[in-house]
Amino acid sequence: MTSPTAASARGPFPHRADALEQHLGDPRDPANPLGFRQILAADERAEMFADGERALDAYGLGAEFVPASYGGRLTRLDELIEIMRSVYRRDPCLGLGYGVSSFIAAVNIWTAGSEEQRRHVACLLLRDRKVAVAYHELAHGNDMAGTEFEALPQPDGRLLLNGRKEVITNVKRADAVVMFTRTDRGPGSRSHSQLLVDKARIPAGRMRYLPRFATVGMRGVQLGGIEFDDCPLPADTMVGSQGHGLETALKSFQVTRTTLVAMFTGILDTALRTCLSHLSSRRLYGRPAVELPEVRSVLAAAHADLLLCDAFSTVAARAIHLVPAETAIYSSAVKFFVSKVLMDAMHRLSTLLGAHFYIREGDHAVFQKLLRDNQLAGFGHAARAACQMSLLPQLPLLARRSWRGATEALPNELFRLDADLPPVPFDRLTVSAGGRERLSSSLAAGLAAEPRPGRAHPEIRRVGDHLTGELRRLADVCEKLPPTELTVAAGSATYDLTHRYVNVLVAAACVGLWRGNQDHQDPFLRDPGWLAAVLARIPLLPGRPPARLPDDLERLLFDELTERHASGTSLGLVRRRLADHNRREN
Repeated sequence: MTSPTAASARGPFPHRADALEQHLGDPRDPANPLGFRQILAADERAEMFADGERALDAYGLGAEFVPASYGGRLTRLDELIEIMRSVYRRDPCLGLGYGVSSFIAAVNIWTAGSEEQRRHVACLLLRDRKVAVAYHELAHGNDMAGTEFEALPQPDGRLLLNGRKEVITNVKRADAVVMFTRTDRGPGSRSHSQLLVDKARIPAGRMRYLPRFATVGMRGVQLGGIEFDDCPLPADTMVGSQGHGLETALKSFQVTRTTLVAMFTGILDTALRTCLSHLSSRRLYGRPAVELPEVRSVLAAAHADLLLCDAFSTVAARAIHLVPAETAIYSSAVKFFVSKVLMDAMHRLSTLLGAHFYIREGDHAVFQKLLRDNQLAGFGHAARAACQMSLLPQLPLLARRSWRGATEALPNELFRLDADLPPVPFDRLTVSAGGRERLSSSLAAGLAAEPRPGRAHPEIRRVGDHLTGELRRLADVCEKLPPTELTVAAGSATYDLTHRYVNVLVAAACVGLWRGNQDHQDPFLRDPGWLAAVLARIPLLPGRPPARLPDDLERLLFDELTERHASGTSLGLVRRRLADHNRREN
């Protein structure tokens, strides 16, 4: 482990990302005090990895969550994702329990907080302190409108807090808590608000902590609860206007749903390396297990899945900067799609390890931890089903306004990975896209423009033709959906329409990225082979896994995987040099 210099931690993104990677060191190095052995020991004790937290303090990770206008380093969400992948590749508990939980809370403040609240939260994060967020109550799950926790206005202008919040990350360790509360007992969307509760302002005896929740995965993350009893707090605790709490949450979710699940690809990166190392050294039927065709097939498909998730989440993250009016659609789609692909890929890799994935000690014991931790991708912060439900009622308006006829082209910067981005426009996020998004309709244009990717590989043409036709079929069906099919009581076939629509968005993002980076310095990004492989991994039929990759694409993705593993570079679309003690020694 090396200490980052002040300049490297504050400098441009590539230097910061490289500085963090080298600062944390190779997690497989037995001499690294921040390695997998120590991470697993903390997991066995269900504790946060204390040395890891101190290392992130030394780097100043909290500054990555604070906009540059408030003294931090947050300028681009795609860069934040890449920086956090270095943490998730090692210990997802550090990713969530040290940093991202504070980021989830802070985004609400950047979106709707007062100037004083923004400066207060920025000061906390820049001093390596923590901010928690209390959205949910166990009795209501993702139904935020059912929130019972109250912060009712009083005649003297103060707010009176009563009730409990459960399953809050870092509630004991945080200096402040962003709370979603009921501020009006009447029905309707204007009955809820958000508060920024500074614990130092809570009167003695009016708040108590609830017992910690034990968990299967993310064992070290401190999940607890908090209960208030007739607790008065000043009116300036309110975040934004009274009654706008749900609106603020829905805007903030567009940032957090997109970025958080994208960070989880770091888990799959380490899982792939772990499997490849194990299967290269294990002999079955007289040869290394990695030479078995089925083993190579599963590894290649999982690598394609990682690239697929990376492509879609990258475009969605860049969209927040460039087309914020459309990201209410893309953010829900990313959480719904990427989480399922990641969970399925991890499960398939576990079958390659056999009984070894179940063992909690030895060279490959980190896999079982990652497998457990990765499950949070599907339900943490917002469940996949909640994201699917948020898309469903928007389908008819999308069909009428966006899926038929020509639409204005998306900005080229959305797909060009070397293009600069404006600051995160927290003030321009909208609750609804109003039935307007341009990514889905860009698929047909991207496939038809020269050079035509469909000419490069038949798989691109097969999937592309299917999904361009799919959008027309969806338009015919969705514009006629009755109101009864736009609620939680909709039939399963109607829910499948959201899956089919998201597939179109995913394909359009991938085609756009391939086309927008034909002059990229990495020949892999210019190669239509990766595009063909990721399109082939889109599950075109809801409820059914995609078919195995064609042989030539399997070879391409497997060879790319083994080359990157050997050279110590990351497995995503943009390869980054990882900390690797073997490479340095050799």
